[in-house]
Amino acid sequence: MILSFFEGFLLGLGAAVPLGPINILIMNEAIKEYKSAVTIGLGAMSSDIIYLFLIMLGLVTFFKQPYILNSLSFFGAIFLIYLAYSIFKSRSSKQKVSKASKKSNYPKLYIKGLTLTFVNPYTIGFWLSVSGFVASKELEMFITLFGMLSAIALWITIMPYLVHKSKHRISPRVSYSINIVSAVILLGFGLVMFLNLFSQMQF
Repeated sequence: MILSFFEGFLLGLGAAVPLGPINILIMNEAIKEYKSAVTIGLGAMSSDIIYLFLIMLGLVTFFKQPYILNSLSFFGAIFLIYLAYSIFKSRSSKQKVSKASKKSNYPKLYIKGLTLTFVNPYTIGFWLSVSGFVASKELEMFITLFGMLSAIALWITIMPYLVHKSKHRISPRVSYSINIVSAVILLGFGLVMFLNLFSQMQF
């Protein structure tokens, strides 16, 4: 039981920690508000849970169809480019730092995290690999899944907390630059996804 939880915890960290679009989005939001960043993380975690249930029900093979993966890649790339544009558009200029920040739209932030993770074809590949790993090592499925979700939940609460608590060290100029860099990175992810999609298509 302990081994299954530990293995699951490590797998969960493997899913949550790498620097990808969702972590860029969480860190960018954490600079402004902790709850907003956690909300995005919860959306991403919800998407992971959906894929886990699909794996358990044996339905995830449906997503392995080429046209499904291509569709997810297309919409994922579009969504990443949209997020990049949104971050760039809403960047805080050092001349226009508002003391009274707008109230966060938590449902919208949750949907952002959910959608970004769900339409990412790499998410499908990761969880398919996880299911094969769990089966090959004969781990206890539910204990392993609990370990994974525990690691993901820990990451999406602690990481943005640390970023948010460090925001007083970030000047308006640096915050402005972080927004620009975040937008460029997300745009890069989107363009790479497009390139991968077109390279796999046969004309």
